[in-house]
Amino acid sequence: MSKPVAPRELRLGVNIDHVATIRNARGGIHPDPLRAAHAAVAAGADGITAHLREDRRHISDTDIARLKRELTRPLNLEMAATAEMLAIALKHVPNACCLVPERREERTTEGGLDVVRGGDLLARVVSELKGAGIRVSLFIEPEAKAIEASARLGADIVELHTGRYCELALDDDAAGIAREVERLARGARLASSAGLEVHAGHGLTYNTVAAVARMPEIVELNIGHFLIGEAIFGGLDAAVKHMAKLMREARAATDAASATATKEAKPSRRPQAASGTTKRARS
Repeated sequence: MSKPVAPRELRLGVNIDHVATIRNARGGIHPDPLRAAHAAVAAGADGITAHLREDRRHISDTDIARLKRELTRPLNLEMAATAEMLAIALKHVPNACCLVPERREERTTEGGLDVVRGGDLLARVVSELKGAGIRVSLFIEPEAKAIEASARLGADIVELHTGRYCELALDDDAAGIAREVERLARGARLASSAGLEVHAGHGLTYNTVAAVARMPEIVELNIGHFLIGEAIFGGLDAAVKHMAKLMREARAATDAASATATKEAKPSRRPQAASGTTKRARS
């Protein structure tokens, strides 16, 4: 029987890419991603994530410079493993860089990075980022080969792709959801045992976050598109606070279950004999 893992503090990283998407739809400077980042932090976000794509479809180089200069929480820069993006990361030195797959024709990131076949390119990018004091995360599928390759490449963190789970949730596929949640949980356990810090994200909503937040090995969830969408109806402050609340409640349930499992796993003590045994009567 495996030993229960002690749950760790769970952080919320807010991705502000789609504030820039709205801005770029019309041009100009409104709405401002930096203002959104400050609002998210004020509402309780533990960090800010921004993806600088090669085609600059949302976040711009200027956004990254301003975020790095003015943020009061860690900046996680999502980027492709290219020479151009490596140079930008080394120029700004964010707290962390998450390497992601990228195709110009995709609407959003469609799956995990191919770390198994990434080879020398990924190894060089990881090495140079770490050499500059930047924590390196790899956005991967929760599969054993990808996790093992990430550890060999020297990554500090893996971010498990939750997109498939969220798609199954939209389809109301109970059996598929159960399988995918178990796949994520198994991946989180394996990554943690390999010495990697475990994050997760992509497509998470109020309805899907709890199952992932309950996984004790995961220490950070990165959530963006859904929060920006909810902000249209109720404000970013309320959206971030409610997501953080759901995460805390789910993690609290894990804490309680872990405490119970630990208590039950402790061997029961046999009652000790009284200090002074009764002497046998002399005949």
